Amino acid sequence: MADDKIFMKQALEEAKTAFREGEIPIGAIIECKGRIIARAHNLTERLTDVTAHAEMQAITAAAEYLGGKYLTDCTLYVTVEPCVMCAGALGWSQISRIVYGASDEKRGFQRFAPQALHPKTQVEKGVLEKECTELMQEFFRQKR
Repeated sequence: MADDKIFMKQALEEAKTAFREGEIPIGAIIECKGRIIARAHNLTERLTDVTAHAEMQAITAAAEYLGGKYLTDCTLYVTVEPCVMCAGALGWSQISRIVYGASDEKRGFQRFAPQALHPKTQVEKGVLEKECTELMQEFFRQKR
């Protein structure tokens, strides 16, 4: 759990970068064997691409780093529960573990597609949940 918090803090830094750039503040990192191999945050506004979620960016960067499409020895740390699209991509990547902070009641995969992940993928939720939730709430408070 201590390592999960350390890595989630790194994902939160990515989310804060997204916040400063006017993107929905979701950050992600992918760790493999104790080393961060990918960092990403939402880029949907900058790229005008609805698929440019933090998780999708991180999956692409990690696969490029590893030289292959499977992330079987990796953990994704993401500040908000992945959506159905991202969960599908994570399923195809065969990622070993997903750790997220805040749940997403409206768009999260757990509600709409709990079977989207690879059967061996482990999920841990609620890591630094308060910090992740507060960042999202502040972003939308400022938008209103």
